[in-house]
Amino acid sequence: MKRLWTTGYRAYELGVFDEQKDPKVAVIKAVLQKELRRQLENTTEEFWLITGPQMGVERWSIESALMLQSDFPQLKIALMEPYADFSIRWNENNQARLAAVKSQVDFVGKVSKKKYESPEQLRAYQNFMLYYTDSALLIYDPEREGKTVWDWRAINRYREQNKDYALRMIDFDELQEAAEEYSERLRENSEA
Repeated sequence: MKRLWTTGYRAYELGVFDEQKDPKVAVIKAVLQKELRRQLENTTEEFWLITGPQMGVERWSIESALMLQSDFPQLKIALMEPYADFSIRWNENNQARLAAVKSQVDFVGKVSKKKYESPEQLRAYQNFMLYYTDSALLIYDPEREGKTVWDWRAINRYREQNKDYALRMIDFDELQEAAEEYSERLRENSEA
């Protein structure tokens, strides 16, 4: 069994406020699908994508994986929340979107059954994700820090002791290249 932790920027960190209209979302989903497809094509064993509930890369990775499940029946998706009341402060629309995603994944769980008490719960969440995955996929660029810096640092510390733990990072240069390819495809399709 293979288990991949996906995480990255929150939507607001990328300036995404309308996911339906912002082309950055389509580019990021295309990059995620391409990377997931590459990994899935190299295995027939059960493959778990494990991620959190954050609006942004985590949810987009779930949506990308859901689109691949029909081609890759070995792909399973787990959504892990750090603590019990994770989305309590979100507006109704965002809570509804999280509920919709939860209804489509193969497993939903909480690392802590308690409501938020301290940052220690977030460290416990990171430790859980590291312990129960074999590798990580981050959409993150160390030159443009965001909240994912904490996951990136935890992964790097973990990798010092666990040399087999793989990390695949997709940075802004790779995203820019993907955006240019995406724009080119749109131009070609509009000219056809």
